[in-house]
Amino acid sequence: MPSLTPKKIDGHTYYYARYCQRVDGKPKIVRTVYLGRIEDLVATTEAGHQPPQPQQTVVAAFGDVAALWHIAGRLQVLPLLDSTLPAKRHQGLSCGQYMLLAAINRVVAPTSKLHFADWYRQTALTRLLPADPTWLSSQNFWNHMDQITAKHMAAFEKQMNQRLIERLHLDLRALVYDGTNFFTYINTRTPSELPQRGHNKQKRGDLRQVSLGLLVSTDFHIPLLHWVYAGNVADSVQFRSVTEELSAHYKELAQTCQHITLIFDKGNNSEDSFETLAHSPFHFVGSLVPSQHQDLLAVPRRRFQKLTNPQLDSVEVFRTQKKVFGRTHTIVVSFNQNLFDGQIQGLTVNLNKARGKLRELQQQLRRWREGKLKGKKPTLAGVQNQVRSIGSAQHLKSLLKTEVQEVRRGLELTFSTDQAALDRLCRRQLGKTILFTDNADWSDEEIVLAYRSQYHIEEAFKQMKDPHFLRWSPIHHWTDQKIRVHAFYCVLALLLSSVLHREVWKKGEELSLPRLLEELGQIRETLVIYPRQRGQHQARTATCLTRMDPLQQRLFSLLELQRYATGVLSQSS
Repeated sequence: MPSLTPKKIDGHTYYYARYCQRVDGKPKIVRTVYLGRIEDLVATTEAGHQPPQPQQTVVAAFGDVAALWHIAGRLQVLPLLDSTLPAKRHQGLSCGQYMLLAAINRVVAPTSKLHFADWYRQTALTRLLPADPTWLSSQNFWNHMDQITAKHMAAFEKQMNQRLIERLHLDLRALVYDGTNFFTYINTRTPSELPQRGHNKQKRGDLRQVSLGLLVSTDFHIPLLHWVYAGNVADSVQFRSVTEELSAHYKELAQTCQHITLIFDKGNNSEDSFETLAHSPFHFVGSLVPSQHQDLLAVPRRRFQKLTNPQLDSVEVFRTQKKVFGRTHTIVVSFNQNLFDGQIQGLTVNLNKARGKLRELQQQLRRWREGKLKGKKPTLAGVQNQVRSIGSAQHLKSLLKTEVQEVRRGLELTFSTDQAALDRLCRRQLGKTILFTDNADWSDEEIVLAYRSQYHIEEAFKQMKDPHFLRWSPIHHWTDQKIRVHAFYCVLALLLSSVLHREVWKKGEELSLPRLLEELGQIRETLVIYPRQRGQHQARTATCLTRMDPLQQRLFSLLELQRYATGVLSQSS
């Protein structure tokens, strides 16, 4: 134990701590530590009661990236990527590591590869997957990604599906397929086959687009297979190829379920697709274009029966059989009062907008006739095109009666609403969906509920077009191979986030995926750096997590994120 020893030098008293031990049976001073004057001792003691003043802090993303890293670890995504993708090049990370980082980036903070390293430096991934920032340059990333082919990606999907089925016990009794497209800013003259102009679902027909088809589970829309195809290929044409390919995948999907039903909407219908489906092990539930089946729309509502399932409270159905696409199928015509009310509301809005625009055009033509407007006079063909454009929304063509005719001194527009056609539309078609299936033994409720599960893939596409999380766009690439790789890590991002969402729900936290990612994103890691003291070789640091509210604490606990915060102090409210 040390003793305090004063020593006077030039009239000033200085204090030392002296350590004494017996050496060969005699007391001997073995260590002396200078403490300073009495004022120094008092200042040091008082400072000890105050927290040290930090020099700076560094904040990094933790909760969201750690949760996704947790899911990737649980499914052993990284070893599977490394075993199915090309081998690592001489410098940088492995292809699998690049791919996993890209997928996590697309979920939480989608960015271009030019800013990829900047994003990485601001996350806890610097601890979880250490990498030299220069390895994450756009050039290094694509040097590795350029080696990846469609065969590599297909091999990963096949083995990952096996893993999902075995480890998550996914419910595969019903699988949902649909396609969508994403507009790009790729120049018209850029020589690529995938980006093409077509009917864009985001109403950007002026831009080239890329199409994506997905097969997802109804169990939290986990993607199982994906297809990237040219933007000018119709969904029904692509679906024919999909049905052919699905037959080859049936064996791997049917390990735990011998009766798999494929669910899709009417945009995928074609004679060839149903011919392929008829000779495959898959069953199906689909929908028909109502206007092509007037006999079914004509069935009066008094012949419909109300369903008793609480989930289908406002639904009535009429069941029959009809020959469709060359074969007799079970038909269920459903009427949904909620759907009817929504369609009436939307139709009323569109009608009012169209009538307002027609009225403006009508007044403009009258002012031309009266000589109140100057410039190039409107032509008959031009005005007719304007009228067609105004009435282009669904159903308006049959509801608005319009006529443009040449009169003395100009053109005249007359229009009216066909009330009889509106009444007929409300009576016969609005609120109705025509479903058909080869599951003849299914009840009406089973058929309607199966078709409703389409919302899973609609939700998946909605998330991929979300401006904050899981964003597909914009595509910062123009070669077909790079676009396919981009699609691959976007789908992998959807897989990781969907499995995360599923795990949280099954543990009792029923949050939407955007809310889940937002809450996890607020759990951040803070590195506190203190000034270097005299005699220290480097500055002292401490790491802690930001204060968590009760929900964030529960998420932190149920996802076991503490294991990824080794040496990090957690803060609770």
